[in-house]
Amino acid sequence: MLDVEPKGVVTEEQVSEPESLEGLVTAAYAFTPKASPCCAEFMSLNPWIASVRSDDAYKGGGGLDDQTPWYQMETFSLVSSSIGNNNGVWKNGYHGIARANEAISKIQEVDESEFPVKTTRLAEMHFIRAWLHYKLKIRYRWIPYVPEGLTQQEIEEIPNRRPDAENDMYIWQHILDDFKYASENLPETQEDDGRVNKATADAFIVKTLLWMAYPQDDNHQLTNINTSRLEEALTYANEIINSGQYSLAEDFAHNFMYEWDNQSPEVLWELQFSTDDGTPNGNLNEGNSLTTPWWSPYFSCCDFHKPSFNMVNAFKVDQNGLPMFDTFNDESAQGSYNNYFSNNTFDPRIGHTVAIPGLPWKYQNQQNPVLFDSAGSRQPDVYGYFHSLKENVRTDSPGLVDLFWMHNSKNQAVVRYDEVLLMKAEILIELGRHDEALPIINQIRQRASNSTGMLTFTDGSPTLDYNIETYQDGVNINWTQQNARKALRWERRLELAMEGRRFFDLVRWGIAEEVMNDYFEKERERRQWLSVAEFQSGRDEYRPIPQEQLNLSEGVYTQNPGY
Repeated sequence: MLDVEPKGVVTEEQVSEPESLEGLVTAAYAFTPKASPCCAEFMSLNPWIASVRSDDAYKGGGGLDDQTPWYQMETFSLVSSSIGNNNGVWKNGYHGIARANEAISKIQEVDESEFPVKTTRLAEMHFIRAWLHYKLKIRYRWIPYVPEGLTQQEIEEIPNRRPDAENDMYIWQHILDDFKYASENLPETQEDDGRVNKATADAFIVKTLLWMAYPQDDNHQLTNINTSRLEEALTYANEIINSGQYSLAEDFAHNFMYEWDNQSPEVLWELQFSTDDGTPNGNLNEGNSLTTPWWSPYFSCCDFHKPSFNMVNAFKVDQNGLPMFDTFNDESAQGSYNNYFSNNTFDPRIGHTVAIPGLPWKYQNQQNPVLFDSAGSRQPDVYGYFHSLKENVRTDSPGLVDLFWMHNSKNQAVVRYDEVLLMKAEILIELGRHDEALPIINQIRQRASNSTGMLTFTDGSPTLDYNIETYQDGVNINWTQQNARKALRWERRLELAMEGRRFFDLVRWGIAEEVMNDYFEKERERRQWLSVAEFQSGRDEYRPIPQEQLNLSEGVYTQNPGY
């Protein structure tokens, strides 16, 4: 009578049963804990928070005292190991890793005859574990790699920096091994939307090898370029390209539209979100819950993630439709948005990336037309009138859920074919094969040129003067390795703008100090609050190890340099 099974929990025996293993796998995919109605960003590895640490974006929100830790992070001043919005990121990442490890351990215990998808599910979990370690690694550099099968005490004894380690390559090798295991054991296609496949793993092998190809010393400075790593990465990039599974979407817009969830031929892997799914609010993208405009009656909160003048200027093109590499940032929209946009010509990708007052919001130019309004900016005197578009949805989207903090159920692409192409182009350029990179970059630019159909007003006229041309060696550019590298890095910035790649690219290439301090020097003339901003080389490439984690480790962890 007294022997009652606890309610609302599962027992060790239950989760070891084959029919329960799928639940452990699903739990690992859905690692982000819910904090309804707000705000997963505080403990999130979501890309937009990395975006505001680059020259792409300002923090935004209700002023400098609204989530001050992010202001401190974007200016790199007053950042300490005790800074807010940092410890939760670390904890959340390892929470997800623990889920993957639990699934791996339990799946290993069953026979394939009892669980026919055993090999595939193990590969998926190795991928998820590697992906989360990867995201922590590029943010903190020195992290403990935690495999499955360890006791609590053994986990606590793993250092974030092994005392005998000459560099951090051993951490990267663990991550790479997990991705390779996934690549070798995943199918080329999956029946269920949202599951990773071989191409997803291959893409992250390329990403990991690109980090390993740019080794850093103890002060985070680039020491050399490892061509053997680049050659290895090239083989995996080619496998994806030669598979014929993926292609560039006809219109760049299709990668960022609710209507194209799981439909774009370009997306290798996208996180799945939903609403009207039988749960109270749905499985919503809480990581982006603060990034809608403060714009009644359409959005109630919160106006974070604001495009910088510098990034908007980068979309300007010269009379030949090419980037203005050296003069792009000489002027900005400050003081006269109308004159600025009427007097300049732009790469079409600005229309897919930046919400501009007076232009349609998120392609709302025909059915239910809505023009973005300057009233959508919460603190325009601080952060200006632009807003980020890619992660947001239409004002009438069926995926929009108003819980005051605005959520949506649009899927979020993690890696796309355009990025694979750009990674291949980067590899070829660094290998001295820059002539082979030229048609790849031009392929990306040509697609951008063809992506103006949705960038119109109600009458069909273009929202801005758009023009983009391909590079022609000896005609409009001298395609040397140096110029090819400059063009590639520019292309990568525009193609992936506001998607959280930019800062990590600058660190990986070893140019973060130069680019960020140049950015601050000019941008502080436009934004007075950036007067305290300064990037300190050897420290600011990575976040500090959270003080709470240092305390809990009782001396096992080592703090990053400079903190």
